[in-house]
Amino acid sequence: MSNRKYFGTDGIRGKVGETPITPDFVLKLGWAAGKVLARHGSKKIIIGKDTRISGYMLESALEAGLAAAGLTAAFTGPMPTPAIAYLTRTFRAEAGIVISASHNPFDDNGIKFFSSEGTKLPDDVEEAIELEMEKPITCVESAQLGRASRIVDAAGRYIEFCKGTFPSELNLNGLKIVVDCANGATYHIAPNVLRELGATVIAIGVQPDGMNINKECGATDLKLLQQRVLAEKADIGLAYDGDGDRIMMIDHLGDKVDGDQILYIIAREALRQGQLRGGVVGTLMSNMGLELALKQLGIPFTRAKVGDRYVLEKMQEKGWRLGAENSGHVILLDKTTTGDGIVASLQVLTAMVRNHMSLHDLCSGMKMLPQVLVNVRFAGEHDPLQSDSVKAVTAEVEKALAGRGRVLLRKSGTEPLIRVMVEGENEAQVTELANRIADQVKAV
Repeated sequence: MSNRKYFGTDGIRGKVGETPITPDFVLKLGWAAGKVLARHGSKKIIIGKDTRISGYMLESALEAGLAAAGLTAAFTGPMPTPAIAYLTRTFRAEAGIVISASHNPFDDNGIKFFSSEGTKLPDDVEEAIELEMEKPITCVESAQLGRASRIVDAAGRYIEFCKGTFPSELNLNGLKIVVDCANGATYHIAPNVLRELGATVIAIGVQPDGMNINKECGATDLKLLQQRVLAEKADIGLAYDGDGDRIMMIDHLGDKVDGDQILYIIAREALRQGQLRGGVVGTLMSNMGLELALKQLGIPFTRAKVGDRYVLEKMQEKGWRLGAENSGHVILLDKTTTGDGIVASLQVLTAMVRNHMSLHDLCSGMKMLPQVLVNVRFAGEHDPLQSDSVKAVTAEVEKALAGRGRVLLRKSGTEPLIRVMVEGENEAQVTELANRIADQVKAV
């Protein structure tokens, strides 16, 4: 386990105005990152952000810190996180920085780094940046100071990249799509990609005001999209999160289609087209229905820890190209280097168009098992998962499921919660069993 003080599994994140998301900390971070990254050569850093009001303040602070270390910042304005990974690669920049707190509320923000290859920074680079943070800020000589510039055609470049992942012989003519951009970074990208490929697009969540990002819209709240898909009699609804690395869908009947089902559709289509290399990576939270459906197709499946970082590690370790979390992070390594909501949705649309099938029918080969999740708060140093009584009741529940379901107990990575997940064929039974374990965790 690394002993990093600031970097979590997904960069640095927190409430705006509280350490570490303060102007002085981010100024220092820009300088420290600049000192470490300047060792490589091109001295250019791409900086993108989502639509949060705090993005202006934080990008100025980053720019000042980078300039003091002798690095030049190139700003893209509001852009999806995966777009920054792509632009960092094409501009041959030292690194990319995204100012975003993804699906969190507007008063949070975060700083994420991409390497020159468009992947998350290696641990040793993050550790080197933290080491620099301990030193006082210095400034390179005036002639060596970094400059700032704006990438004017960033959106256009990324729109073309996304369209390039959709087969050139197909189009979306005749499809009616409702797209919810969460008032976030995809608001000026996703509707244009879909329109340019021929779809009729109804766009919602495309009026960011700095404070409405992810608010009752987007991938984390599908009610608005469900209503709109049914009202418009649309073929499909697409919901992105605030920074565009997650996708959830709604079929024409108003039913939710999550990351597990999206992964299944993309994997089966790749198999049909003879393009599937190896197998598929899910997480500990992936529905058992996904595992069973892939098994029927003869597609190998393995689980990683929860977190897109771990999914990617497992994919690289196995040499596989498909992986996803049920929350809608879908990673397609044959298309790009990181989870990308727009690219993933285009692959599902490809399967719909190519097979003349609705999203609902594409999902029908996979039966989602009822999955019940109960969160239990705990306090103190004591770990409830180590308790004998909790282990005993877990064993009883596993016996009751008789190999036709799963039990998963894990600590949340971000708050003092134990997550109790039980999955099986019968919803009432699953709910009862999940509560039985949760009650025991509470008792401890």
